[in-house]
Amino acid sequence: MIVIAAALFGAVWGGMLARKRKGNKADIAQYAVVYALAYGLLGFIVTIIIEKAIT
Repeated sequence: MIVIAAALFGAVWGGMLARKRKGNKADIAQYAVVYALAYGLLGFIVTIIIEKAIT
C-alpha cells in the first residue's frame, strides 16, 4: 500500500513540477513517470524496512 501511495504522490509531484517549469505534455508525462518510479522504489524500500522491523 505504501508503494502505491508513494508512486501516486511522485507522479503528481513530477507532473506539477514539469508544469511549473513550463513543460509541454510530453515533458509533463515524462516527469510524472520518472518521479512515480523513483518514489515507488523509495516506498518499496520503506515497506521492506518496516516489514523487517516488525518481525
